[in-house]
Amino acid sequence: MQEADFPGAWRPDQSQSMPLFEQLRRHVADLVTVGGLPAGRRLPPVRSLAAELGVAPHTVARAYRELEEAKIVVTRGRAGTVVAPRDAREQELTTAAAAYAAAARARGCELEEAVRLLEQAYSRL
Repeated sequence: MQEADFPGAWRPDQSQSMPLFEQLRRHVADLVTVGGLPAGRRLPPVRSLAAELGVAPHTVARAYRELEEAKIVVTRGRAGTVVAPRDAREQELTTAAAAYAAAARARGCELEEAVRLLEQAYSRL
């Protein structure tokens, strides 16, 4: 997965019933999960991200606070908010899983077939 240009073109959807802070929290968590925001990556300051997204600063602050509580990011005072370090094993497996998923999808493989093939390979080890 290529590192994301955060926030890039992503913007919260004002018409959704989901709160804006939750949309941002989920977006960041998803990017971290797939490797788009690697460990150590500094996130924009609250005020600048709020201005860029067109939301109130407290919206970004709440999303960051909830991400910190979930141990997805770490706030280091003046050093800012950064993506928290991940377990090396999990990161390696996530990278391998992403590569497998991309290869399977590129070959027209549906999720169920990809899972079945992975289970077969796993059982042969």
